[in-house]
Amino acid sequence: MTTQNDTMSKRVISEAVLDELMAGYERPEDLLGDDGLFKELKKRLVEKALGAELSEHLGYEKNAPAGRGTGNSRNGHSAKRLKSEDGELELAVPRDRNASFEPVIVRKGQTRIDGFDDKVISMYARGMSVREIRGHLKELYGVEVSPDLISRITDAVLEDVRAWQNRALDSVYPVVIFDALRVKIRDEGIVRNKAVYLALAIARDGSRDVLGIWIENSEGAKFWLKVMNELRNRGLTDILIAVVDGLKGFPEAINTVFPETLIQTCIVHLVRHSLNFCSYKDRKVVAADLKTIYRAETAEMAETRLAEFEQKWDQRYPSIGQSWRRNWDKVIPFFAFPQDIRRIIYTTNAIESLHMTIRKTIKTRGSFPNDDAATKLIYLAIRNAGQIAKANTYAWKTALNQFAILFGERLDQDQL
Repeated sequence: MTTQNDTMSKRVISEAVLDELMAGYERPEDLLGDDGLFKELKKRLVEKALGAELSEHLGYEKNAPAGRGTGNSRNGHSAKRLKSEDGELELAVPRDRNASFEPVIVRKGQTRIDGFDDKVISMYARGMSVREIRGHLKELYGVEVSPDLISRITDAVLEDVRAWQNRALDSVYPVVIFDALRVKIRDEGIVRNKAVYLALAIARDGSRDVLGIWIENSEGAKFWLKVMNELRNRGLTDILIAVVDGLKGFPEAINTVFPETLIQTCIVHLVRHSLNFCSYKDRKVVAADLKTIYRAETAEMAETRLAEFEQKWDQRYPSIGQSWRRNWDKVIPFFAFPQDIRRIIYTTNAIESLHMTIRKTIKTRGSFPNDDAATKLIYLAIRNAGQIAKANTYAWKTALNQFAILFGERLDQDQL
């Protein structure tokens, strides 16, 4: 059966109508300019639709005898200005005498045509400031918008953020990588360098998913316990391996909520921390020597290579060996796994790529006025980059077989 929507989608404008519309066309401005055909056509079509809506509301066409004695009739027009992708549209909105007409195509109180908000959000998501968005809309569309309007439009994204941040999660994730980037956010009149944490999970099917965004307002285990409880309340019951940086209280908070989770220090973070102690000319050699440690065949061999590293570098950079020794119990867990799983644990390319995307978006911002503003833009950056949409993890099938053998029922194989 052909529906009205099907008919509309197949409707073709006849050549005769097009020829009539194009009569007098001489230059692009005649179509695309401020007084061009496209803008005028949109205005006329919207007004035509408004007239049709009023006829349906009243139950009779304009000037039709059926309208006599019905108790309601047309009552002229009111002027309305709408912001649109083509600039401001001045519409004549029909009224009825009883003031009971509620238009659908242009609702009462509506000041923008659908699509305008999407354009503003798209520009905001690309890191444009409010001032830049205002200038862009003025230059391209001739539309004057206030900073408050842009804020209201982009604040609507917070509803999407809340829905995304509270969505149900899988019951089990083989690997979750917790990582942070630093963002300047104003807090009680002072610009602070806050940590914005992301959780990038690898699901049972090998896909990647960002589980949430959290801005650290308090230091230590209480903050992380809150995050872990939030994940559990959203349906997560087990994490096989959690990859974390060296934050105090983080492993304890994870194991309080997920007691069987294996905690693995992020090797990339540990290497970067180590290189901070090096002079520039030594960094490449030190990095290569550190690689022999975490690429060792076994934990015993890794400790032997760490001792060799200390013997070579301790006189110049004693803090590096000390740092690895302090974290050694969180460095060695991944040596119990085969190479396919090790590669997933110590290679953080996915979350590094995510951070690069976010930094590219926020780099023009000196600071954010509050946590919501930072969360909003970071969420949009992730969404626009397609990182929330899932992508397959390299060589996952081989690793999955290893996970199934090593973790057995915890992987919940009946759901694979």
